[in-house]
Amino acid sequence: GDGGADIQPIGDLYKTQVLKLAHYLEIPEEIISKPPTAGLWFGQTDEKEIGISYNILDQILYGLELKLPLSKIAESIPTTMENVRKIKNLRVKTQHKRRTPLIPKIGIRTVGLDWRSPVQEG
Repeated sequence: GDGGADIQPIGDLYKTQVLKLAHYLEIPEEIISKPPTAGLWFGQTDEKEIGISYNILDQILYGLELKLPLSKIAESIPTTMENVRKIKNLRVKTQHKRRTPLIPKIGIRTVGLDWRSPVQEG
C-alpha cells in the first residue's frame, strides 16, 4: 500500500496536485488517466466508492485543512453540505490509515520508542 516505503516525497500533496505534477513531468497519459483504485474488486475505483470526484474532494479537504466553516467550503466549491460533512466524517473515521501502526511495549526495547537508530549507521 501507500505506507510501504521508506520515504514518500509526494505524500503531502493532494491527488489533483500529483496529477498536475505528472503532467509537468510528462508522465505517459495512460498512467495519468488510469483511475485510482485500491483494487478490492473488479471495477472498483476510489471516486466511485467515495461518490465524489478528486477535484471536489481535494477542495473539501483543503477547506477543512484551513479550518473554514463547512458552509463556506460548500459554497466556494460549489458542492453540497452533505458532501462536505461526508468527507469531514470520513477523514475522522480513517485517521488510523494516516498514522504508523502502534507497537505494544513487550520487549526490552521497542522500535520507534526506545530503540532508535541514526538514519545511517556507520
